Amino acid sequence: MKTVPIIDLTPWFQGDAADRAQVAGQVDQALREIGFLLVTGHGVPPELRAGVRAAAKRFFALPEEVKRRYAVTVGGRGWLPPGVEANGYAEGTPTPPDLKETFAVGADDPIGDPVIDAEWFLRNVWPPEVPELRSLVTEYLARMRALADELLVVCAAALGLPDGFFTSRAGHPSYTMNINRYPPLSQVGPPEPGQFRIGPHTDFGTVTVLDRQQGVGGLQVFTRDGEWIDAPYAEDSFTINIGDLLARWTGDRWRSTRHRVLPPDPSAPDEELVSLIYFYECDPLAEVQSLGPPIGTVAHPPVIAHEYLMEKLKAITV
Repeated sequence: MKTVPIIDLTPWFQGDAADRAQVAGQVDQALREIGFLLVTGHGVPPELRAGVRAAAKRFFALPEEVKRRYAVTVGGRGWLPPGVEANGYAEGTPTPPDLKETFAVGADDPIGDPVIDAEWFLRNVWPPEVPELRSLVTEYLARMRALADELLVVCAAALGLPDGFFTSRAGHPSYTMNINRYPPLSQVGPPEPGQFRIGPHTDFGTVTVLDRQQGVGGLQVFTRDGEWIDAPYAEDSFTINIGDLLARWTGDRWRSTRHRVLPPDPSAPDEELVSLIYFYECDPLAEVQSLGPPIGTVAHPPVIAHEYLMEKLKAITV
């Protein structure tokens, strides 16, 4: 049975050409076989991640009537209350709403196109009740952008393409970050049949960078063998997967893999988890054409990135 590999990026950052080629080869194999990997040696300080998580928890602990001032729906910037999102619908599986609440931020530097800006470069919302949230999240977003770009360079190397093949289409990219709080069973009660913290789905963009906590009701990945397996946990790692857009770009050489977050488990009734999930995309107006042989095997019709992604987002909104 395939497992999610753990790949150390230290040789990529500090090694020679052979070291970088070895890392790129490991990434290629992981994305072909399972679509997920864990990375260590990424250089993002654990103190920053802990600071973002702590500030987010202070926001989530605010009274509901305060959080309601910042309530939005999927794709917006602010608080997504419980009940507004059901990720299973993205693959056509009707499920109850996901058992989570979210604070969402993202790219906010407009490109000057009113339609694109209104969809993808909305103003971020910073609740004054938690003043430290803005500086911490802004620094974290900068770190995630740099890491995501580096991962796209690794991806290009893995395919034998020029380093800038993907990043040249991410000069002014869209991206979002969801800070998800998964409340404990003692708060939400038993889940409905088919209800998850996040229902089965694939991601939509290029690369996703996930900082998660270890838990019983944690992340599972769907294998080619048709089995759900627990994703491994490694201290000071990020969990990386690719989205539908990058899989399409590679002509389905790489897998955009279904995954889910299990509901709270009776064995851990007080388990509360907070995940930081950075969804990277590319320039909204970029045209994505499938790479042909020897890289890809499926020639999907070309798509404009923002049109493709918007259809995906609409599908998961309750």
